Amino acid sequence: MRTNVPALFRWLSRKYPKIISPVIEEPDVVIDDVSYPADYSRPNPNGELDNLYLDMNGIVHPCSHPENRPPPATEDEMMLEVFKYTDRVVSMARPRKVLMVAVDGVAPRAKMNQQRSRRFRSARDAKDKDQQNARMLEEMEAKGKAIDDSIKEKRSWDTNVITPGTPFMDKLATAIRYWTIYKLNSDPGWKELKVIISDASVPGEGEHKIMEFVRSQRQSPHHNPNTTHAIYGLDADLIMLGLATHEPYFRVLREDVFFQDRAPRLCHICGQQGHIAAQCTGEAKVKNGQFDERAPNAVEKKPFIWLHVNILREYLELELYVPRLPFKFDLERAIDDWVFMCFFVGNDFLPHIPSLEIRENGIDILINIWRRGLSSMGGYLTTDGTVNLRSTEVLLRSLGAQEDQIFRRRRENDLRRVENQKRRKLESGGNGYKNSAGAPVTPVVRRNQVDIGPKSLPTDIPLFTPKGVAIGMGSSNGAAPSGTTKTITSMAGVATYNADQANKSAASFLKAQLLAKKGAAPQSPSSANSIEETASATTATSVTSAELPVTPDLTSKKRKADEEADDETDGSAGKKRKADNNGSGVATPAADDEESSSEDDDAIRFWEPGYKNRYYSQKFKTQTPEQMDSIRKDVVRSYIEGVSWVLLYYYQGCPSWTWFYPYHYAPFASDFSDIADMEIKFSLGEPFRPYEQLMGVLPAASSHTLPPVLRTLMTDGDSEIIDFYPEEFPIDMNGKKMSWQGVALLPFIDEIRLLKAVRERYNLLTQEELGRNMHGHEVVYVTAESAFGLQIAKHLYNGYRPVGRDELHANEVMPIHPKISKGLIGAVKPNPDCIPGGVIAFPLSLDESLQKDGSRYKDIQRDKALSAHYIIPNSKYVHKSMLLPGYKAKPKVVTSLGGNNGGGHKRFY
Repeated sequence: MRTNVPALFRWLSRKYPKIISPVIEEPDVVIDDVSYPADYSRPNPNGELDNLYLDMNGIVHPCSHPENRPPPATEDEMMLEVFKYTDRVVSMARPRKVLMVAVDGVAPRAKMNQQRSRRFRSARDAKDKDQQNARMLEEMEAKGKAIDDSIKEKRSWDTNVITPGTPFMDKLATAIRYWTIYKLNSDPGWKELKVIISDASVPGEGEHKIMEFVRSQRQSPHHNPNTTHAIYGLDADLIMLGLATHEPYFRVLREDVFFQDRAPRLCHICGQQGHIAAQCTGEAKVKNGQFDERAPNAVEKKPFIWLHVNILREYLELELYVPRLPFKFDLERAIDDWVFMCFFVGNDFLPHIPSLEIRENGIDILINIWRRGLSSMGGYLTTDGTVNLRSTEVLLRSLGAQEDQIFRRRRENDLRRVENQKRRKLESGGNGYKNSAGAPVTPVVRRNQVDIGPKSLPTDIPLFTPKGVAIGMGSSNGAAPSGTTKTITSMAGVATYNADQANKSAASFLKAQLLAKKGAAPQSPSSANSIEETASATTATSVTSAELPVTPDLTSKKRKADEEADDETDGSAGKKRKADNNGSGVATPAADDEESSSEDDDAIRFWEPGYKNRYYSQKFKTQTPEQMDSIRKDVVRSYIEGVSWVLLYYYQGCPSWTWFYPYHYAPFASDFSDIADMEIKFSLGEPFRPYEQLMGVLPAASSHTLPPVLRTLMTDGDSEIIDFYPEEFPIDMNGKKMSWQGVALLPFIDEIRLLKAVRERYNLLTQEELGRNMHGHEVVYVTAESAFGLQIAKHLYNGYRPVGRDELHANEVMPIHPKISKGLIGAVKPNPDCIPGGVIAFPLSLDESLQKDGSRYKDIQRDKALSAHYIIPNSKYVHKSMLLPGYKAKPKVVTSLGGNNGGGHKRFY
């Protein structure tokens, strides 16, 4: 979901508290100063698990550009970190039957628009950061500081290489294959485990390739309806996908999004802790340990949590139940409707409807409308992944009737938040910081939000009491004159008038000093005061609540509520999204923290009549009523196609590789009229090849990831598609505060022009380059000693003996016998890369500093693992929204339905 991860997880965990539980993690075993995972064959303290699915992009991102510690210096070092992280995750879950490792391959066109936006912005942010660091280094050198050469040459690593078709992804695939074979050869606990790898050469997003596998196994009569599943990943939509499987025992495994690192932020010049870039000395970081894990201030590992989808099902059963319906209540259908309604609040393929925000309980608004209207709708919103447009129109019309009120309430809340922020600043003396007890505290820098006050008192400006009486100058060491600290800091409860007078006096003195420096005659205090009167009066009238004393506890509660609202617009969780940074170690918001909406949003004025016309005029560039009506109808139809596409994608697989939503903004709920009789059809098409996706989503700054013959299409002024790659592009904040939340107004790719330009150059590619542009296969790995391994060896490799590629029957397909494979169905074909009993070379090059930490990884002599191309069976039936026969219910965890928790929604216990 495009909805940010912290907001969704916070909303879910507060409303449904029992869905979250901590992961019990056994410590690593350290032998000769080298860490090994805990014994895999031991019982799992988290409960036994059948199948584990790894959305590998959620591992690659935090390993390649981690938070709060220096990033790996080389790509080989990144791969070692991937090994370490994956070992940790698999050791926590300990699947006994299937481990599926899925890397994002070529995505459907509907997702590529979002990928394009992210990658263009990532490249621009990296460029800005490098330029700012370079300027700071020049300033440091100008002041006589010696800068280490390694710091001078340091550049931001291009995270855009984590895209199918790049050399980095090819290296990642090789590394994952080696790690899998190494584990099968060295860990006895993996003897019966079947490992399926779907690398970046296999089309499809990682999590959706996993869902395709789960759906395929459900159609088998040998499938155990009580199979326990877990999926690891950072994307919020894994929760929805888990519900969409209708497998009763599903969990999501991930890092705890609420865990606060106690380590300080890193300097963005040298990568060290304890200072920001402005205080950098230019000395290179010396790591202690492979990943600096043995440094004195090494960052504590983030804990992991389980999100129990089966318990979420229990909550939804209580919340969604509607009595006295004219038809039988069906929990599985109701859950599908809940998933569908969440799409309107945010997803990776469509912008959210303007009136719906998670932090404003947008999902609860839809649930309440759904419950009240389900009977009159005549049925559910969805059927096995297909949208019921008649019922959907009823839902959206009901939401549209509330839109005016929602926008007015949003405006009132925004103004209240601004007033609270102003009041808090006034209570703390304008620049000071106090805790709930009124004591001074050190300013806290939070990601994407900063409010830094002075660390010492000014030396050339007099200090004033709240009554406006001068008490002397600040000392040269930054300390207040003796006996004044208490007077200055005890501001609570003082009348605003006195504070204003003090501000006027300070302003008068400063103005006089500035005029004196310029040679002008200094003004008298009374004259200067009159100049400042207008500005100070504005402050006094806008925060009248500050005239009264405020109880510390009450202030603390209000501050906490405001901060939580701000947190929900924070992009810190989810490693795929990095904070914007000004190069000084402090994240920068896109606008003033006291403003909750952009200038463009203010121009639309959602809280005033006529906002719809202003919205379509500004966002869609319409001028006449006829244009506005025409574009509104097309936007509504496209959006209905979009939600229909997304629902099918979640429940049945990709309905079209070529469809995409052709606008940057969504319509209003009240615009969805006359949609009941729309005919929605999709043409399946085919996925792009890897280089075609790279050309469609990467900016010119990342052209180094492409073969040389394709790079010039991005950079040459004479290129027929140069307009696809603007160096500068506007970002519409669209009512948001943080830059990553804004809408990047990039041109949409013309598929016909793109493919024509790229394919004309394929004949210039080398064999190696052509190999990275091919679609690949899923591969299954097993030990030769397992029953399934023996079957593969016998039928595909003439028994367990070395087989040359010429001897392989490449087209031979062996159906998998589910009794031998312990439930796995599908088919296998010989893998040309599999040489039974052969040597598997360690694919990484380690420098001297990594030799010890990577010493357990070596060339594998006489490989005891086997692999084969795995063919996921095509679904013979529509994926049905039902629990399969044989399901055994467990005792309920959710015991009762509570009252309102004060946040606008019900609380469960």
